Amino acid sequence: QVRLVESGGGSVQAGGSLRLSCAASNNSISAYCMAWFRRAPGKEREGVAGIIITGKDVYYTDSVKGRFTISRNNAENSLYLQMNSLKPEDTAMYYCAAAWSGDCYKVHYPTGRSFTSWGQGTQVTVSS
Repeated sequence: QVRLVESGGGSVQAGGSLRLSCAASNNSISAYCMAWFRRAPGKEREGVAGIIITGKDVYYTDSVKGRFTISRNNAENSLYLQMNSLKPEDTAMYYCAAAWSGDCYKVHYPTGRSFTSWGQGTQVTVSS
């Protein structure tokens, strides 16, 4: 498994931007497909964005399309989530997760099924 640590969360007003980072250690992310998830109080975990190993194919949940951008830098062993035009409903704890390449064919980005490495999360709070 790969160890993941998120950073970049904070409190912003609606319309603002944040950039989340996920730093990996003890293994190279070049062997993992990766994703961002979030969990708001009282709600189920939701897949926000996902990206395959090469970065050539990405997934976004409908509510963030056009506002969020997922990217990865395998050389820096990091995953990113650029969040623009933030809304109060984006308020949640955000987690990055990874699935080993051999399991990428069975991951389910909306729910997080088959992702086996998870970070501790970074809080994003958007005020109106």
